[in-house]
Amino acid sequence: MVEDVTVQRGGRDVLVGVSLRVLPGQLVAVTGASGAGKSTLLWTVAGLLPVASGQISLDGCAPAEVALVPQDNGLVPVLTAAENVEVALLARGLAAAETRDRAGAALAAVGLTSHADQLVEELSGGQQQRVAVARGMAVAPALLLADEVTSELDATNRQLVLELLSAHARTGAAVVFATNDPEAADVCDAELHIADGQATLVRS
Repeated sequence: MVEDVTVQRGGRDVLVGVSLRVLPGQLVAVTGASGAGKSTLLWTVAGLLPVASGQISLDGCAPAEVALVPQDNGLVPVLTAAENVEVALLARGLAAAETRDRAGAALAAVGLTSHADQLVEELSGGQQQRVAVARGMAVAPALLLADEVTSELDATNRQLVLELLSAHARTGAAVVFATNDPEAADVCDAELHIADGQATLVRS
């Protein structure tokens, strides 16, 4: 997937010679301190940042089969929770009736059925984080990139989201989960640690 990749931002190297391969069915943690380059790696894999050198390969996975749940959630605050999920599904070409059903199921999975018709700007940070996870899961991506998606969650919802990520991997998808939470990383199948822009596979 990622082979000897160097990424530059603002004229400096943010990632240097990073390599990572994630197989279908795997949940892989990318760990490191804030600013280490975890988000940069995910955004680069998603095709949203250019590489200075090296290669990104999706191993037959089409760009439309990739979903990124960004650290800032990327939600539209003036839309409801359900509408935020539905918009992502409509963009994938699903029929309106199917989008409503799948959005409802995704929000139910993260425990937000009662908030489906609430504006995102009225939700707490943790609830918004769960809406973003629901949106990413709803499109059933072959590659799911999740960036710090448990950082604002209490213990119960953190465990819920980790179980959902694991369950999605068990469907045969590849899931890459950036986190600085060691306990969250422990539930993953493998761990890539980034420090000073360089990556080490510490568990596989």
